[in-house]
Amino acid sequence: MREKLKNWVALYKEITGLPRISINLMLAGTAGNDPFFHKITQQFHKSANSRHPKFPLIRRMEFGFAVCKLREDERPYSARLDSAARRNLKKAARLGYRFERIDYNAHLADVTRIHQSTTVRQGRDMPTDLITKEAGPHSDPPSRHPQHDYPYFGIFKDDQLVAYASCMVAGELCALQTIYGHADFLSDGVVPLLIASIGDDVPQQHPDVLYYAYDTYYGASETMKRFKRKFLFFPHRVTWLLGN
Repeated sequence: MREKLKNWVALYKEITGLPRISINLMLAGTAGNDPFFHKITQQFHKSANSRHPKFPLIRRMEFGFAVCKLREDERPYSARLDSAARRNLKKAARLGYRFERIDYNAHLADVTRIHQSTTVRQGRDMPTDLITKEAGPHSDPPSRHPQHDYPYFGIFKDDQLVAYASCMVAGELCALQTIYGHADFLSDGVVPLLIASIGDDVPQQHPDVLYYAYDTYYGASETMKRFKRKFLFFPHRVTWLLGN
């Protein structure tokens, strides 16, 4: 009991001492863009500020949102990663993998193969529908302005898509939404290459983005926490600004 109380006190001190940031989703910037981007920006803001399911006194994405400050350093994101992460990138590049923004709907067969390449990821069972069904197309409209977007990115070996990710770009935020790699290629560093390449590409294509994020930190396994720290996704206390 004493040890458990000690751990709770330590966690409380860590959480209350988190660095504070404000992230502006710049909702007003969706005017003139497809209504889809106004809708998903509002939905994200509502979800971020909703009550935490386990700790109702705090908001869902207030404490522990895993964020990298992209403009904190003049160097590209990939150059700021630690030596172990950079070795992954060099290995993938040496083996001939390449990064591109993709049209998700043009690669559904490869996406299906990626989903079905393993039944367990990060110690958790894959959703049954991803394992048993072929990937279907999405109907997301193209963005008309770089302030808001929902891009997909991929890693290719020759003409085969072997990893992909989607991101929500909303004002100052680029948040990884989905990320999957084919199990047969994970040891080649394709997922690290994907994360790092997105971090390098997004600030060039979306100049308002200041923060690169990968979900929440607390509640993740220790392995996932180490992975997030490796890619500079550290826990923060976030104030969410809708920007309307």
